[in-house]
Amino acid sequence: MAKSRGPGSPGGRHHSLAGTRESLAEPGADELSSLGSDSEVNGGGPEERRVDKFGFIVGSRSAEGPLEEVPLEVLRQRESKWLDMLNNWDKWMAKKHKKIRLRCQKGIPPSLRGRAWQYLSGSKVKLEQNIGKFDELDLLTGDPKWLDVIERDLHRQFPFHEMFVSRGGHGQQDLFRVLKAYTLYRPEEGYCQAQAPIAAVLLMHMPAEQAFWCLVQICEKYLPGYYSEKLEAIQLDGQILFSLLHKVSPVAYKHLSKQKIDPILYMTEWFMCAFSRTLPWSSVLRVWDMFFCEGVKIIFRVGLVLLKHTLGSSDKLKSCQGQYETMERLRALSPKIMQETFLVQEVIELPVTERQIEREHLIQLKKWRETHGELQCKSPPRLHGAKAISEAEPPPRKALEPVPSIIVSPGPAPVPKARKSKEKSREKSPASPANGPGAEGHGAPSSAQELLHPQVSPHHQSKESLSSRESEDTYL
Repeated sequence: MAKSRGPGSPGGRHHSLAGTRESLAEPGADELSSLGSDSEVNGGGPEERRVDKFGFIVGSRSAEGPLEEVPLEVLRQRESKWLDMLNNWDKWMAKKHKKIRLRCQKGIPPSLRGRAWQYLSGSKVKLEQNIGKFDELDLLTGDPKWLDVIERDLHRQFPFHEMFVSRGGHGQQDLFRVLKAYTLYRPEEGYCQAQAPIAAVLLMHMPAEQAFWCLVQICEKYLPGYYSEKLEAIQLDGQILFSLLHKVSPVAYKHLSKQKIDPILYMTEWFMCAFSRTLPWSSVLRVWDMFFCEGVKIIFRVGLVLLKHTLGSSDKLKSCQGQYETMERLRALSPKIMQETFLVQEVIELPVTERQIEREHLIQLKKWRETHGELQCKSPPRLHGAKAISEAEPPPRKALEPVPSIIVSPGPAPVPKARKSKEKSREKSPASPANGPGAEGHGAPSSAQELLHPQVSPHHQSKESLSSRESEDTYL
């Protein structure tokens, strides 16, 4: 699966995306990310480098401006609530999923975000089911055709973040390990360049092994088929997005139809990178919080909100008379509509459901088969968020101590038939010291009594076994 064009070639972002996996590198990313030093950032050495709260170098275009800070008291309350949820995760997921969703919409506390993403995505369970698998893959060499492409992409991923600013630094090393491991885990898929920013975001929040399994869940459960060779799944979702736009913003839909702009031209990077290369970082994290909880509908909603507020009125279209102007507007989105509070509220309120997406998916799949034939990539069905993943893959339960299924009420211990016959023969013959009642009194009947009726009452025993089961359902 050779790449048809390098990252620096003209038109690399939009031209001939169908059937290939194009580079998603930003224009000029090679020059920007080749710094390694800080000469072009603040003009000083590493000792003078300052980073914002997210780890981006202050003064770079990736750094955040003034942010709406959550009051410390509110943040501590949220942390306490999330700790309670994470320590009793199975119960919350089974009985209070709506509450989890509401808390994800409010934003996961930064200190617990990485852990929460692992629980929401099911990657924690996946890791527990595959102990040592990542280490095993990490020790393998890997396919040279993928290793070369991965190495070339490492320095393009968030080059102004403190984790990835240095060539060969720990961030780039872990990114290489995660991406290489995935090519070995799914050799039929290999590597797609859009996976690199996804993996990089995960590594900002968790160690390499956890990031790997989280990437696996995104590729297999949330966005199946997105990173396959022919990009069929992303093309289908482009048509789904366009159809949903007709209901959400008829004005934007009509304009894009008139300009004959295919959805693949503007939504590929949005969807494949889960907006990690599009939105301000505070907005990226809030979108990912909701995405891990609710699934791909969040990605659709964000895309629809951006299109609606960019092209959804006649005033906005005055400066977008042609195809080129429209594409430029979609590449340079207004900071206002990407601002965290505004965007999140719009996404929450947009009435696009999983059912609508799946219904539209069937319609577009039928059209695809009529024009292209059967899909070449047979992806597993998409799971819409944490609840669906949890129900599809229940957490493994550790083996409990065997508990009697029938509890016998206290009473005299049953005497085996063989012993009854011996006792009858002893009644007929004189007792001997060896077979006397004193020796028998400390023998099998006493131990049988202890086995069948331990000192713990049956009621207490069953209650104890229940609490042990509950503890197994709880992630500590």
